[in-house]
Amino acid sequence: MKSSILLVIAAMLLTGCSSANYAFWKKFGYEKRDILVSRVEDAKNDQEKAKEQFKTTLQRFQELTNFQGGELEAKYKKLDSEYQRCSDRAADVSQRIKSVDSVASDMFKEWKSELAEYQNPELRRTSEKKLNDSQARYEQLITAMRKSESKMEPVLKAFHDQVLFLKHNLNAAAISSLQTTAAGIDADVQALIKDMEASINEANQFISQMKT
Repeated sequence: MKSSILLVIAAMLLTGCSSANYAFWKKFGYEKRDILVSRVEDAKNDQEKAKEQFKTTLQRFQELTNFQGGELEAKYKKLDSEYQRCSDRAADVSQRIKSVDSVASDMFKEWKSELAEYQNPELRRTSEKKLNDSQARYEQLITAMRKSESKMEPVLKAFHDQVLFLKHNLNAAAISSLQTTAAGIDADVQALIKDMEASINEANQFISQMKT
């Protein structure tokens, strides 16, 4: 039963959470905290997929620029296909980050407003400290996510330029001319992967903290 509910949650989280949706999931025992953890896990998973796709797209580009003979059209089509997947994966990551930030904002706002409801000052101080700690950890997480997200677009644009150029200039001379840009793209992809891995690590730490 629980697994079925989680599948429904995963589908609904993609469309955002209105107050009505929050109220609906609360009936099943899911608070904003649970929804946030679920969204961070989804964002982490999409970053993992995007990271691997960027690697694959780079490999296809390198294979083409290191062309030693064979069917150019086939290699180009593979590169174009991987680029399209890369663009889709990047869009998924951006959407996930947006959804994470949305529910986090709602959760922290609610948490802060509810501090005034405490009658016991010690419990209020304890809750406020945990709120501050969680917000600090979340700021680290969203900063890492945004940093890696910001590096996806320049890489995608570089890939797009190469794919577009090859579309109209698919010959050995054109491919040779792209070899000088291959090193730069490789460096950009490696920097992106490093930031994505840092973001994934932050997500793991945030999830661990929120579950304790």
